[in-house]
Amino acid sequence: MRDKKLKQLIINALFAVIIAILAQITIPIGPIPLTGQTFAVGLAATILGARNATISVAVYIVLGAIGVPVFAGMTAGLGIIFGPTGGFLIGFLFNAYITGYLIEKTNFSMAYAIFANIIGAFVTLLFGAFWLKISGDLSWGTAFTAGVIPFIIPGILKATFAALVGISIRKRLVFGKLI
Repeated sequence: MRDKKLKQLIINALFAVIIAILAQITIPIGPIPLTGQTFAVGLAATILGARNATISVAVYIVLGAIGVPVFAGMTAGLGIIFGPTGGFLIGFLFNAYITGYLIEKTNFSMAYAIFANIIGAFVTLLFGAFWLKISGDLSWGTAFTAGVIPFIIPGILKATFAALVGISIRKRLVFGKLI
């Protein structure tokens, strides 16, 4: 039993690292860049499920908060979390949990994984827009226009890709013994 818990902790840490690595893939679009983080969060949720994906995302955020440069653009610190993009980071926690939860309830089927990842992507965008409004003292319309609209199509594409890759990986690995 102890070995299984240790293996799971290692897998969770590995996914925190995967999120950190994919966060460095960025395409600048105005004040909020398009990053690989959302794909990585969806991938973690699809493969690991709600609990373990949420732990992975929490580890990722804590690493960044304490100064390890894991956020997009090799940035770190509480300033990033409390800055304009911090809502997206916090949204990743809810994305991971909701996406993983929805997929677990459907026994990791492909169609529901795509649906769940799209829902999770929108959760991240809504948290991001909310925090953008608060931190930037913006109107709801401006925050929504800046924090959601440019990311809808890329979000759907990344969510779909995360589901396809995640389910494919999950089917090929012996995760039942580890997760």
